[in-house]
Amino acid sequence: MNFNTILKIVRLGRLQFVFGGFLFFCTGALLALLSNAEFSLIKFIMGYAALFTAHLSVSYSNDYFDLEVDKFQEPTRFSGGSGVLVTNPELRKFSKNFALALMGLSITLAIVTTIIFQLSVSFFLLILSGNLLGWYYSAPPLRLSYRGLSEFATVLTGFIVPGIGYVILMGRLDAVFLIFTIPLMLYELLFIINVEIPDMEADSFGGKKTAVVTYGRQFGFIIGAVAALMATLSFLFMPLVNLNLPTINWGLLVIFSLVPLGLGILSARKKVVNRKSALKWVNYNLLSLSIFIIMINAYFIYLI
Repeated sequence: MNFNTILKIVRLGRLQFVFGGFLFFCTGALLALLSNAEFSLIKFIMGYAALFTAHLSVSYSNDYFDLEVDKFQEPTRFSGGSGVLVTNPELRKFSKNFALALMGLSITLAIVTTIIFQLSVSFFLLILSGNLLGWYYSAPPLRLSYRGLSEFATVLTGFIVPGIGYVILMGRLDAVFLIFTIPLMLYELLFIINVEIPDMEADSFGGKKTAVVTYGRQFGFIIGAVAALMATLSFLFMPLVNLNLPTINWGLLVIFSLVPLGLGILSARKKVVNRKSALKWVNYNLLSLSIFIIMINAYFIYLI
C-alpha cells in the first residue's frame, strides 16, 4: 500500500465529522463533571475510543453504500461523501471491511470498558445503538436515509454521542442529562438539514428521501432556523427546571446560542434555491454551529 493510497483511505474517514463528534462527546463529559462526577483520564480515553471507532466506521460504510448516489454529486467540505470511491472503486471492498472491523472494535471496547469500570449497561447500549444507527443509515435492509428517516436518525445522535461522554464519567444517565440533551438534539437537526441542502439534486437522482429532497432547499433553511430557535428557547427555560447545576449561567448559554440562531435566520431569509448560493450559507451555518459547541465546552471548562 503506497502513500497515495493511505491518503485516500484517510480522506474516506472525513475526519471533520469525527472532530464534531468529539466536541459533542466532550460536552457530555463536561456536563457530568459539573454534576459532581469525578474525572478519570483513563475512563475518558477508553470511552472516547469506543465512540471514535464507531464514528469513524460510519464514514467508511456510508461511502460504500452511497456510491451510486455520490456519482451524481460533487463533494463539498461537509456533504456529498468523500468522493474517493467514485474515482477509486478498487477501494470499495476495503471501505466496507474496514467499517465492519471498526464496528467490531468499538463494540469490544464498549464491553471491556463497561466491565472494567462497572458502568451502567446504558454505556454499552449507547455504543451499540450508535454503531447500528450509523451502519443502517445507508446499509440495507433499513437504509434509513433512503426512507425519509435521515433527520430522525441524526437527531438521535444528539442524544447518543454526548450521552456516551456523560455516562463514561457519571456512570449512568439521569434527568440532568436527559433535559440538557434537548437543545443538543435540535442542533443535530440543524446540522443534518444543512448537510442535505447541497445534495438535493444528487440525493433525488439516487433515491434518497430527505426532507430537502421532498420539500426543497428553502424549506431546509427554514427548518434549520426553527431548530436553532427552539434550542435557544430551551436554554431560556432551563432555569425553570431544577437541574441542580447552580454554577451554569443559562443566560450566557442563550447568548452563545444566538450565533447559530442568527446565521440560521439570515440563511432562511435569503431564500436561495441554487446550489452554489446555498452552499455558502450552509458553510456559514455549520461553522456557526461548530463555534457554538466550542464556546459551550470552553465555558464548561472554565466553570470546572
